[in-house]
Amino acid sequence: RDHCRNLQWEVESFVPLIALVFFYLQNNTIKTSRYNVFNFLPLNLFEQFQRLANAYFLVLLFLQLIPQISSLAWYTTVIPLMVVLSITAVKDAIDDMVKWLPGPLADILLLSSSEPYSLTYIETAELDGPEITEPGLFLLNFSSGKVTCESPNNKLDKFTGILTYKGKDFTLDHDKLLLRGCIIRNTDWCYGLLVFLFHLGPDTKLMQNCGKSTFKRTHMDHLLNVLVVWIFLFLGSMCFILAIGHGIWENKKGYYFQNYLPWKEYVPSSAVSAILVFWSYFIILNTMVPISLYVSVEIIRLGNSCYINWDRKMFYAPKNSPAQARTTTLNEELGQVKYVFSDKTGTLTQNIMVFNKCSINGMFYGMHAATKKFVLTSVFQETEKVDFSYNKLADPKFSFYDKTLVEAVKKGDRWVHLFFLSLSLCHTVMSEEKVEGKLVYQAQSPDEGALVTAARNFGFVFRYRTSETIAVVEMGETRVYQLLAILDFNNVRKRMSIVGRTPEDRVMLFCKGADTILCQLLHPSCRFLRDVTMEHLDDFAIEGLRTLMVAYRELDNSFFQAWSKKHSEACLSLENREHKMSSVYEEIEKDMMLLGATAIEDKLQDGVPETVATLNKAQIKMWVLTGDKQETAVNIAYACNIFEEEMDGMFIVEGKNNETVLQELRDKMKPESLLESDPVNIYLTSKPQMLRIPEEVPNGNYGLIINGCSLAYALEGNLELELVRTACMCKGVICCRMTPLQKAQVVEMVKRYKKVVTLAIGDGANDVSMIKAAHIGVGISGQEGMQAMLNSDYAFSQFRYLQRLLLVHGRWSYNRMCKFLSYFFYKNFAFTLVHFWYAFFSGFSAQTVYDTWFITFYNLVYTSLPVLGLSLFDQDVNETWSLRFPELYEPGQHNLYFNKKEFVKCLVHGIYSSFILFFIPMGTIYNSVRSDGKEISDYQSFSLIVQTSLLWVVTMQIALETTYWTMISHIFTWGSLGFYFCILFFLYSDGLCLMFPNVFQFLGVARNTLNLPQMWLSIVLSVILCILPVIGYQFLKPLFWPVNVDKIMDRIHLSTKLPLPPPTRTKLKYASCRHSAYAFSHKQGFGALITSGKILRSRVSKKNSFLFKK
Repeated sequence: RDHCRNLQWEVESFVPLIALVFFYLQNNTIKTSRYNVFNFLPLNLFEQFQRLANAYFLVLLFLQLIPQISSLAWYTTVIPLMVVLSITAVKDAIDDMVKWLPGPLADILLLSSSEPYSLTYIETAELDGPEITEPGLFLLNFSSGKVTCESPNNKLDKFTGILTYKGKDFTLDHDKLLLRGCIIRNTDWCYGLLVFLFHLGPDTKLMQNCGKSTFKRTHMDHLLNVLVVWIFLFLGSMCFILAIGHGIWENKKGYYFQNYLPWKEYVPSSAVSAILVFWSYFIILNTMVPISLYVSVEIIRLGNSCYINWDRKMFYAPKNSPAQARTTTLNEELGQVKYVFSDKTGTLTQNIMVFNKCSINGMFYGMHAATKKFVLTSVFQETEKVDFSYNKLADPKFSFYDKTLVEAVKKGDRWVHLFFLSLSLCHTVMSEEKVEGKLVYQAQSPDEGALVTAARNFGFVFRYRTSETIAVVEMGETRVYQLLAILDFNNVRKRMSIVGRTPEDRVMLFCKGADTILCQLLHPSCRFLRDVTMEHLDDFAIEGLRTLMVAYRELDNSFFQAWSKKHSEACLSLENREHKMSSVYEEIEKDMMLLGATAIEDKLQDGVPETVATLNKAQIKMWVLTGDKQETAVNIAYACNIFEEEMDGMFIVEGKNNETVLQELRDKMKPESLLESDPVNIYLTSKPQMLRIPEEVPNGNYGLIINGCSLAYALEGNLELELVRTACMCKGVICCRMTPLQKAQVVEMVKRYKKVVTLAIGDGANDVSMIKAAHIGVGISGQEGMQAMLNSDYAFSQFRYLQRLLLVHGRWSYNRMCKFLSYFFYKNFAFTLVHFWYAFFSGFSAQTVYDTWFITFYNLVYTSLPVLGLSLFDQDVNETWSLRFPELYEPGQHNLYFNKKEFVKCLVHGIYSSFILFFIPMGTIYNSVRSDGKEISDYQSFSLIVQTSLLWVVTMQIALETTYWTMISHIFTWGSLGFYFCILFFLYSDGLCLMFPNVFQFLGVARNTLNLPQMWLSIVLSVILCILPVIGYQFLKPLFWPVNVDKIMDRIHLSTKLPLPPPTRTKLKYASCRHSAYAFSHKQGFGALITSGKILRSRVSKKNSFLFKK
């Protein structure tokens, strides 16, 4: 297995072979979840105890089992801990259960198929993005053999092996392999041998690229772990101080009062007593980190996840598909995203090509050109479709809205006819006509399919082809052209041509390709027409359309014969064949006459440009990671507003070695990075252990384009640092021709060097690796299967829902979680630290200041509903303003609302409040008596006054934090306070205290204390003194330390009185230098297959019975 794999079979026919394949695949289940029946309990507990708070309470439980130091029963910790672990485990199990993907999946070696020469058409959309059919080239019709091939690896474009049959060896390569993730098209049947199975491990090439499923934890979880350590150290410090105080007190006073306060027999000295009291206070003060924290966090996350699931504005009616929060642990992370990594095909686009406009002989044809004038006066008027009913062979699905083009065709315009004739001849499309008049085109690229379909509807119908002829129905008349040569497309030539002989015996060359190339090959007489056409191409480019220029040349017969001889010699050459053929092509592809240009719309999903523009305003950077070609990816980037015409520069990295890539990366954006004086170099030199790169501000607005080959070098060693520095300063980044593994590597690179939250979004199996690698993975349930969605954290059907997911749900979730944590820590600090002050007046005896039942109910009942109401329903602004002002999203990216600094503020506020809550009640009842002269400064009365004042203070505090009041909020906030008094009278009632005197010991305290004026004076003073600094801070902060969000909030508050004007649409500016909108997702090599005749079915149907003979 380390070096190669041997596969051997002996079967009498293909039927048992298929049965054998079927048998193996029955249990061939793909698991994309991280748990199974055997590892769930240990793995889940391991993950949960990575939360230090859970580990802290486990240690606390063991301490409570020691009677010498425990002042609380052990079950007060073990029961809540079990509840927390159980609830979290059930939630994790439910989240994980949806990530099972059953199915028969394997890589298969093609043996035979229904097509001529055993070709098989496959759609590789899930592997490399674009929808392309590729042929396999292998025919086998035998019953036994042996295959030796490479061991499983992640190289999607490479496969090596040897087939041994009847003593002969046959080489195997990538063309013979059907990869998992491919979809077989236009092929009735095929037989194959399973090579890489998933049944015994992740052997398939696609799964080798998918990466491992990992447990994703939010930045807030990591921060909480750090804060728990801080709290633990603070707790230890307080316990140490109190233990020292206890030792001093026992040594100076307690030692002499042993007749009244006898020491236990296991306490020989004050030092030992101090050590035991240290652990007693450690248990008493454990509410500094309440165990209910994580339960509350999970409930809040679950509630915010339900909001996503219930959001009707993220429901896609055509597919009956709602948005899904497939995990409940990452909601607040949605409000902190800085980088979005997106696939192209099926994510930004619909992968549907539509012939939208064209320019023919200087005339502009298309919907917007025809309606330019009346669009301004009648925006909402629908334009009628062109009626193609006169053409019986027209495609009923085709739509066009400019009638002038049809009229030009019907009038017999020579240039229009020649233009569409070129489109109907210059292609590699295959035609199938199973039913008379019902043509089905099999296009190697969707671009070609759209062009040939357009020609078909305008009256130039490509009917069928052989290896030597092409039949076209021109305006109802069938004409057969002799195919003399196909000058195939490649990425360097950026064009393809065909040479054909017309029925009139004229030799014609038709060419289509990139305008940047064809402009140099035109006849000088076309200069004016070229300039006009280039203006039209600029218009097409601004609209984000994919363009091709179309030209022709009439050839002299003798010239063609001489050229054909050179062409044959180049084809048979054994050395430098590609170069020689390219030179021969250039001899004939010159002095061409320009016909016009096509503009195809690679239909974007609805709302994509607006969504990208909105995300840009929110300071979210967009990177497109695609397996598609560079031209296509760049074209879509302009259409989606990732790139803009007015950008200061576009940098292309296309080096073929380390040195070139390094130089391109440094020279492009930051030439000073070569110098030792560069601030970042100084920073990294001074702190070599720091992997985080500080933010750098570019001196302009730039875009970066890099292909997969250059990226392979850039992701190695120190080049990675240069890449991330350059790329992160760009407004948009396009990485094209990438493998799935490279997508994950790019995401991991940004995570490693930048302290940011990343989000990856895609719809195909080739996106699974980056979805798993990013902090947040979003799957689109599109045309490329369900694997991206099944591996995602969130899923929906349209890219445009991303802005709502982030700017509305994400921002609300982040704000709510920050408010929750700030308030939760504050209320528990204020609650717990009262014990610290009380210790100085109780001989440091580890005596609690509150009633035991109040300690039990404080987090569970009295303060749970208000904080949940705040965390589930609060909105600083509504969804309309959240989308209107994307800049409100920025604080989450910098984590401004809850961080270490904010935590320290909570701690200081809690210490101050606890000080007030202890000394104000003590001062009000000190040496005080009732109206009847009885003493009121007893322990139980003091305890009741302190805990009641505490509840009033924390209730008023949460009322100040709430910005969006609903009926539920009022019920939760004020109802909890009222419920406290109801419980108070019940727990301190005469009947309950007389029935269980050992459990309920505060007999009559509520009745006797609540009518004291000193108690209400204590409550009023405590509330005023605790809340007044908060009000002052909230008032002064926007005045003296304003941030951008404060200014926006002022605008929003002002607009409630004076509504803002509707947003104005800014017109796109023309760039000083144009970019080519050329894009063509064609692959090299298909032309040779056509001329060889291997992919052409006989026009006479034949029975393929030989395949079923024994």
